This record gives sequence, structure tokens and C-alpha cells, in this order.
Amino acid sequence: MSTATLAGPAPAIRFHPLRDSATMLRRNLRRMVRYPSMTVQLVGMPIIFLLLFVYVFGGTMGAGLGGASGGRAEYVNYLVPGIVLMTVTATVNGTAVSVAMDMTEGIIARFRTMSIARVSVLTGHVLGSVIQAMLSLAVVIGVALLVGFRPAAGVGAWFATAGFLVVLAFALVWLAVALGQVSKSVESASNVLMPLMLLPFLGSGFVPTSSMPAGLRWFAEYQPFTPIIETLRGLLMDKPLGNHWWIALSWCAVIALGGYLWSKKLFNREYSR
Repeated sequence: MSTATLAGPAPAIRFHPLRDSATMLRRNLRRMVRYPSMTVQLVGMPIIFLLLFVYVFGGTMGAGLGGASGGRAEYVNYLVPGIVLMTVTATVNGTAVSVAMDMTEGIIARFRTMSIARVSVLTGHVLGSVIQAMLSLAVVIGVALLVGFRPAAGVGAWFATAGFLVVLAFALVWLAVALGQVSKSVESASNVLMPLMLLPFLGSGFVPTSSMPAGLRWFAEYQPFTPIIETLRGLLMDKPLGNHWWIALSWCAVIALGGYLWSKKLFNREYSR
């Protein structure tokens, strides 16, 4: 009787996507703790824009909104939803950098030799980035409250806002994962999402679209970030959402599905090489 017969058939490799995803999530959270400077940088930029627009432009822009209180107090309530969106886009920019680091520094090749579910490598990045985005948002909203932000949302509206922000972060993170994979270097990955960070300026994030020239106003009203900002503004300030909420959720669904399918295709292509 041969040794192979005595040993029996080789056991099949079993993948555990949930367990492997949890492992990759811990890896990404540890990297976030190990490199706090990146988190500080990602949170710092929205805070700088918040302080700049509130204390430098707030008085003039707030008076132009025509609110009852006017001035800086009026403008900070208008501004914060756009800053919240900018915080999410800044966080997912860090995701693209992290993915590009994995793709260019050889860690993916090492993962290929391990008995892990392929999808766990990507889901670890996604879940870690969503958690990082929520922590960043807590810091930014805390600073906003200190400079005069006074939301009118009740408890239910705050839960709805948190759920909507999780959906938004989830969608944008998948797009960032795909863009991080197509980046040729970490340096290019750090700039690939710059258009997303500029879109709030070309929407209703900082000034009403009605104050813009006709061509720019058309773009601002139909780009995806304007209904997202208006949904956040409606939830936080207890205003009617109109049709903004379902347009915003539709955009999130399209971005999430497109980013996921693109990311999966790119990652499987890397595995097949």
C-alpha cells in the first residue's frame, strides 16, 4: 500500500469570507492606529475649510442667505452639510492611498499564497474606511458645534443621518478601492479622488445654486453631490427633503454597485496574473 493511499486525499482548502474579512478589517484598523498622521491630515482639511468659511466669509455669505438671524450664525448651519460630505470624500481619498500601497508594495502577492477568501482583502479596506469615516465625522461635527452649528434634528433624524452617512461612505469607499487599484503609485492615488473633493464647491455645499451663473447652476443642480448635500441639510435642520433623498440614495446605489464591480474585476485580474 502506497504512502499516498495511507495518507488519504488532501483536505480541500476552505475559505471563510467572514472570518477572513474580520482579519483584514483588524489589519486596516491597526494601520490606522499605527499611522495617526494620515487620519489627522484627512480630518484636518475639512476642519480648516470649516473655520475658513465660517470666520472669514461667514458674515458676508450668511447675510446673503436671507435668513432671520443672518450673518455667521446663519451661514454655519448652511455650510456644515457640505463640510460633512467633504469629510467623507477626504477619508475615502485615504482609502485609495492604502489600496495603492498594498498593490505596489507586494503585499497582494503575499496574500495570494495564503488560504484566504479573495473578497476579504477588499472588504477589509471598505469596512475599515467606513469606520474611519464615522470617527472623522464625529470629530468634524464636534468642531462644528463648537463654532456655532445648531442643528434642529430630533433623535430619529440623527439616526437617519447616521444611516445615510454610512450608505454614502460605503458607496464612495468602493469607488476609492477601484481607483486605488488603477493608480500606478501611491502619489498618483493621493490625487486621483481630488475631483470628488472639489464637487461640493460646484454644488450647493457652500452657496445656493440659485446664486450661480446659468451654465454652472445647471451642472450644480444635476451633479450627484447636490442632492446628497440637500438630504443632509434637510435631515440636520429638520427641513422637507422633497425628492432629494431618493435621488441621493439612487446615486449612492449606482456608485456602490459600479465601484464594487469595477474593484472586483480589477482585483481578480491581478490575481490571474
